[in-house]
Amino acid sequence: MDHSQAPVLDALLDYHRTGQLVFGPPGHKQGRGTDPRVSAVLGESVFLNDVLATAGLDDRRGSRGVLRRAEELMADAVDADHTFFSTCGSSLSVKAAILAVAGPHEKLLIGRDVHKSVASGLILSGVRPVWVEPRWDPGLHLAHPPAAAAFEAAFGEHPDAKGALVTSPSPYGTCADLSAIARVCHEHGRPLIVDEAWGAHLPFHPDLPSWAMDAGADLCVTSVHKMGSGLEQGSVFHLKSDFVDPGVLKARADLLDTTSPSVLVHAALDGWRRQMVEHGQELYDRALALAAEVRAAVGDLDGLRAHGREDFCGPGRAFDMDPLQVIIDVSALDRAGYAMADWLRERHRVNLHVSDHRRISVQLSHADDEGTARRLLEALGDLVEHAHELPRAAVEVPGPAELRLEQAMPPRDAFFGPAEQVPWEEAAGRVTAELLTPYPPGVPAALPGERLDEAVLRYLRTGVDAGMVVPDAMDGSLRTVRVVREED
Repeated sequence: MDHSQAPVLDALLDYHRTGQLVFGPPGHKQGRGTDPRVSAVLGESVFLNDVLATAGLDDRRGSRGVLRRAEELMADAVDADHTFFSTCGSSLSVKAAILAVAGPHEKLLIGRDVHKSVASGLILSGVRPVWVEPRWDPGLHLAHPPAAAAFEAAFGEHPDAKGALVTSPSPYGTCADLSAIARVCHEHGRPLIVDEAWGAHLPFHPDLPSWAMDAGADLCVTSVHKMGSGLEQGSVFHLKSDFVDPGVLKARADLLDTTSPSVLVHAALDGWRRQMVEHGQELYDRALALAAEVRAAVGDLDGLRAHGREDFCGPGRAFDMDPLQVIIDVSALDRAGYAMADWLRERHRVNLHVSDHRRISVQLSHADDEGTARRLLEALGDLVEHAHELPRAAVEVPGPAELRLEQAMPPRDAFFGPAEQVPWEEAAGRVTAELLTPYPPGVPAALPGERLDEAVLRYLRTGVDAGMVVPDAMDGSLRTVRVVREED
């Protein structure tokens, strides 16, 4: 296929060239009605190009096939059979993928280190999760994606499960052995879904970890806005499967998707695909070299350790890792990563990726260069000099046995059923009725329907005191917790 084309961008240019006049949405009418104070911040071109897809360009329901051609080009670029664009982020895309494989009351094997978007998909769909345990590194207090053997064991116990879902890469850049997991699924005649939100770049350089479609996965969800050049909420999901009907997947996506897709988001997805096909290897040659330089420079700073494959990969740990995620252990400085990330933002206007009780992380991409790296390293050097000024905060991180909670009832039943707020000190033993998700990275510590224990509650409470954010809790301070109301 001719990847010099960008059908959505070309159609947008034609829209302006032909002088289209629209008496329909958007109401700002290509910026003519926009408050100049808004245009001064956002730019006039944002509103000029914010047009209604069905009234001037096209969407997949229209007759001109603009979006269809853009999706076909994307599928060809990554060797998928079908690709679907989404302007609602991978949070929607992964829900569509789940619903294409399993329905209400049916089982799905799911790695417990999923993003909250998967958990909310379970709440909405009524799909019953069979949790598959991640690999736990007791020394680093870090979970890596589950092993293929764990999925094999889960299928043995639940042969009626409709498929499996695994998150790879994790927000820390660690990857599962997707080829092995795909083989397990296919031996059982079931599809594999990969939440590859952090892996949009993986198909475009041989030195990056293998991506889902190459590894034999059936369905893959990717957030182009995370590691690619897409606008926020720009997501794609790819299909290459004998187990999932593309018509069913499309129908499930249309059930959830907006009826007002953003042409801006579609155009950015289209342009990013062209950029990657034409220049991806060259761009990631530079990005990977820069990441190696940054990792080495971080290692020269007292009290900081930039983790590499020797820390994260090997027997009992991750299968692979994305070198563009530079994970920095700060435990030697005896301060929580949350406070350090806040300090860097306030003092140096440097915003990091993930922070937790003992780590901060830097997400590099093809957009970074020597200038951004220099500013980062200067800020980290200053952090080392001033870390002793930050308050100490001890986060009580439990081991895997205490982190793993009993699924006492289906997530949907717990979330929508009768509930009450109770003091956190009284919540142990009760079934949570809300998601409790430390952010970042967005992996729920407790899901609706799980029975809380004291260890997880203390982890969350001490984490909040140290700077952890739990945005989906009804009480963000976590002094109270929403639990299922018990009958007298």
